Amino acid sequence: MDNTKKLELAAVASVPIIMTLANSMLIPLLPIMEKQLGISSVQSSLIITVYAAIAIIFIPIAGYLSDRFGRKKVIIPSLILAAVGGGVSGLGAWLMGGLEAYWVILAGRFVQGIGAAGAFPIVIPLVGDMFKSEEEVTNGLGIVETSNTFGKVLSPVLGSALALLLWFLPFLIIPLFCLISILAVSFLIKIPGGELDEKLTLKVFANSIKQILQQKGRWLYTIFGIGGISMFVLFGFLFYLSSILEDRHQIQGIQKGLMLAIPLVAVCFFSFLTGKLVGKNKQRMKWLTFTGLVIVTAAMLACGWLQVKALFPLMSLLFATGIGIGIVLPCLDAMVTEGIDKKQRGTITSLYSSMRFIGVAAGPPLTSLLLGNETALFYTFAAIAAAAALFALFTIKPKTAG
Repeated sequence: MDNTKKLELAAVASVPIIMTLANSMLIPLLPIMEKQLGISSVQSSLIITVYAAIAIIFIPIAGYLSDRFGRKKVIIPSLILAAVGGGVSGLGAWLMGGLEAYWVILAGRFVQGIGAAGAFPIVIPLVGDMFKSEEEVTNGLGIVETSNTFGKVLSPVLGSALALLLWFLPFLIIPLFCLISILAVSFLIKIPGGELDEKLTLKVFANSIKQILQQKGRWLYTIFGIGGISMFVLFGFLFYLSSILEDRHQIQGIQKGLMLAIPLVAVCFFSFLTGKLVGKNKQRMKWLTFTGLVIVTAAMLACGWLQVKALFPLMSLLFATGIGIGIVLPCLDAMVTEGIDKKQRGTITSLYSSMRFIGVAAGPPLTSLLLGNETALFYTFAAIAAAAALFALFTIKPKTAG
């Protein structure tokens, strides 16, 4: 990979980092917001959920627009929207109080979610466009997934540190981060050749997508589902960990952020390692996906069966869960990108991203409802991960998938 491509990839990687900061940075703040605004844990979880829920609706639209008009023409306006949403939430929290501030924060998060729909999901097909070699695409996607996870690692620490200055400062810092990414994408990324297809009408495009799903739906639906389940488990146990660190162990501030980052370090490192390892070997992608899901299932079963209360064994099992998720994600990214023609890649990968956002949206609320029964919570995570592992084993068939 030459230096120009490395700079382009760095600019691309800035987008998932910032979009992840915009969401994950708020997880350690949720208990603080509950006290500051006088809201319940279910209401605080909606601050995460509304961002993901609105993104689910707009992601396929952004994917279609990126296939027709170009990736950059969707990513840059989306980053601007994300910046505006962060500003609205931050000003609402700063200038208002109580439920009035809460509703303005939700409105800002709604706008941010629209921006998120056209940012990170479009990065995946953009990487596929940037490289000709499947091995380079997989390596690039591994770096993007690692960047996404690095944002998650950084998020709790940075969010906790900023909240020590002003509890709403994490909202206000997002516009600055978005500006950095806008400049990087604008000036460093060149539009790949053959990206535009303005003759592609919505009707023709919809028919081509329908045809792809008819031909390849069996393995695509499995990948979509596993992506959603991975994010559901990840954001579910992060919400759980944020709550029990403060309520049960009285760990707050930067120390809490560092604790939340521990399982995310595992996701980050193993995403990078897996992206390097799989290359273009689709059989290896399948078996690594299955292995990662088995690790997640075993760790969640152990949490439920042992009813772990002590912090060290709990963190060890959540670290193992992070390893499993880190193994799974780059394999899914590579399979869904390399198995689809470039002209439909934006929308298909956006459907995949929508499922991931469904997991992000569903994880915190369900976890908040099951906080009183931790055994049921972990067994739920384990059952869903086990089902995903079985689907990966029996429905992903690399010889017929590509």
